[in-house]
Amino acid sequence: MSKTRNLPDELREFLERHPDTQLLELLQPDMLGILRGKRVVRDEFAKPFGKGLNFCGATVLLDSKGQTFERIDNGGRDGDPDAISTAVPGSLTVVPWAEVPTAQVLVVMANADGGPFFADPRQVLRNAARPLQELGLTAVAATELEFYLLDSADGNRPAPRVGLIPGTRRSQDGPQYGSMQDVEDVDPFLAELYSVCAAQNIPAGATLKEFSPGQFEVNLRHVASAELACDHAVLLKRAVKAVARRHGMGASFMAKPFAEFAGSSLHVHISLLDRTGRNVFAGPGTGTPFSDTLRHAIGGLAATMSESMAIFAPTANSYRRYRPGLFVPLEPNWGINHRGVALRVPLSAPEDTRIEHRPGGADGNPYLVMAAILAGIHYGIANRCEPGPMVTSGQVVEEKTALPLRWEAALDAFETGRVLPHYLGKRYHDLYSACRREECDRFHAQVTDRDYEWYLRVI
Repeated sequence: MSKTRNLPDELREFLERHPDTQLLELLQPDMLGILRGKRVVRDEFAKPFGKGLNFCGATVLLDSKGQTFERIDNGGRDGDPDAISTAVPGSLTVVPWAEVPTAQVLVVMANADGGPFFADPRQVLRNAARPLQELGLTAVAATELEFYLLDSADGNRPAPRVGLIPGTRRSQDGPQYGSMQDVEDVDPFLAELYSVCAAQNIPAGATLKEFSPGQFEVNLRHVASAELACDHAVLLKRAVKAVARRHGMGASFMAKPFAEFAGSSLHVHISLLDRTGRNVFAGPGTGTPFSDTLRHAIGGLAATMSESMAIFAPTANSYRRYRPGLFVPLEPNWGINHRGVALRVPLSAPEDTRIEHRPGGADGNPYLVMAAILAGIHYGIANRCEPGPMVTSGQVVEEKTALPLRWEAALDAFETGRVLPHYLGKRYHDLYSACRREECDRFHAQVTDRDYEWYLRVI
């Protein structure tokens, strides 16, 4: 007890409950939402809970391969100065899968002078959330994440984890949407995942067998903090991957890991509460399912969707997901109880009236996706944007492409966008554009097996 007496309260209380903890992992989401960080030993546990610990500022400015970018000063020409990272209050938890007793904590970056570090996605979200907060509005949010469980297969190509036909070694056929047998097949994985989520304060809810072999969805419960909802999303990704490894499987949140199967999405459910706790999206009375505020919020989300696509779909693989007939939005349409639209108003009680934002892929950075959503909502409310015709429940929708569904086109729309710079901060907006453009160019500069298969012999 004496060894912990002078520690910060959250750390002291944690170590009193878990006195054998030997290591602490400091977790920092980067531009793609990938958790990067470092481990510290017990003598250094108190630093992130006090004055902070030095982190390379470029930690949040890496590509998908963990490389820095050549087209920006940050991380290279500027000498990669340190930022000061401190623990996010309430995020200290155990790491149940660790070989030795280990804890983890999310961190947030500040400049050496104590101000927010402009390139930390958490700080970008805080900046984007401020206009709604100044209106006295609190976002209540939750995410739905889809992912694939992968078998340990021979060769260089991944394979989804699928059930076998009884009495044979043959895999079942078909997507088997909603199959309880497929859920039961991975019961040991799910049981441990839910145990890990409970230990790490991740509010995991329903599990669903999704529309492809080996594809699942885990829903997270709503919380009255957009930032906390994003914490839950990145920590769930980490937990899913860690538990899958323990059960001899892989797990992937790629947007489109298999051409022949459905992509994986990041759907965000969001509503707004005023200072009295009233849901401002709820309709004013019987027979009116939603308010003008909700309609204007949807109008803003529709108006900013094109310039936000580079955030909702941040990698080359992201754009393979956008194909007709797969319940993936191709235009900024909206409607009630209709999964063929980009902005869905689910069936709910008045107090739960919300928007389900459906364009994003599971590979998106939750903090930046949420920042773009809050920006669109505020822009719509402030400018009383009208969303256009509503798609009604059961209506047959003729799919048409009205969004930039190629990486270069999405980056063009992002760069010329006039709304997001005001919410993300122009400096970050410009930097994000430069970094994603460079990764796009790096990707397309590669000569792939497909080049050889299609062209090498015949041309």
